[in-house]
Amino acid sequence: MDLPVMPPVKPMLAKSVSKIPHGMQYEGKWDGFRSIVHRDGDEIEIGSRTGKTLTRYFPELAAALKENLPPRCVVDGEIVIVHGGRLDFDRLTERIHPAASRVRMLAETTPASFVAFDLLALGDEALLDAPLTDRRTALTQALSTARPPVHLAPATTDRDLAQRWFEQFEGAGLDGVVAKPLDLPYRPDARLMFKIKHERTADVVVAGYRFHKSGPIVGSLLLGLYDEHGALQHVGVCAAFPMKRRAELVDELAPLLLEGDATAGHPWAAWTDESAHESARLPGAVSRWTGKKDLSWLPLRPDRVCEVAYDHMEGDRFRHTAQFRRWRPDRTPESCTYAQLEEVVGYDLAEVLGGAPPR
Repeated sequence: MDLPVMPPVKPMLAKSVSKIPHGMQYEGKWDGFRSIVHRDGDEIEIGSRTGKTLTRYFPELAAALKENLPPRCVVDGEIVIVHGGRLDFDRLTERIHPAASRVRMLAETTPASFVAFDLLALGDEALLDAPLTDRRTALTQALSTARPPVHLAPATTDRDLAQRWFEQFEGAGLDGVVAKPLDLPYRPDARLMFKIKHERTADVVVAGYRFHKSGPIVGSLLLGLYDEHGALQHVGVCAAFPMKRRAELVDELAPLLLEGDATAGHPWAAWTDESAHESARLPGAVSRWTGKKDLSWLPLRPDRVCEVAYDHMEGDRFRHTAQFRRWRPDRTPESCTYAQLEEVVGYDLAEVLGGAPPR
């Protein structure tokens, strides 16, 4: 492979803001695997956000990229899986599997798509220093004949339209809007774009915690919600605490700590049994991303309630790490159910990728 921009390349990033800024290019914020694709003839390299290769996990996508991308180019985009008319991140994570036979099977049953939104190189020319408007024009021309599963991400400079996208596209599984300054050059690993994400709050039960990697202080609180059957389901964690506060939480939660025989009565006591994860949401499930990372945790009597902020749900769990807001001593654990969560109006992903032409 011999390209003007060689792998690995870390993608340009965005910082969170509360409102959609004026005077920029706007795109949907895709919920998938951020990827930089390098193509040089028959050679394809699909790089992850960290620079590691994803090529072996998406053989069907490698073939599609060869058919749809220019012969020599470097493209920034997102790998997604579409299921039921919306993005499905859980099915996407299943594609990261060590067994080649499993990868081949999933490539057939849950094929991936690629949504392109930036162009870093074309032919012998590096475009990193070109303004966004020039890169977008070149990308639009380069993908003018592209067909699914390779897509050009819709983009607009109309802020009112971007606001409608923000409100509607969530129903298709997108998690917000990205705003990009029109004269912005491409700067790998720099947070020069802006992301506007949905934020909601929920009252959740604190039923355990994990230690921080630095020592015996709280790393993350394990959160639960009661389902319609009265079972406490693990829905995610909140983890962003100052170091001093992490130490304070150990003492604060000590009266709730369950040890010895008392742990048998905990709602998630079966977490070490792999088969139990098939019928309930429990903490500690093996992750293909964390490998041998210690996923053990300390059980707490599920008596305390806190309010957390979250952006959106992925099935029956928080898609990302929730943000601690405050303790809720006025709420009973039993009142913390899925019923309190806002239901997002559905929106067909085909309308996102095949709607009105960008402006």
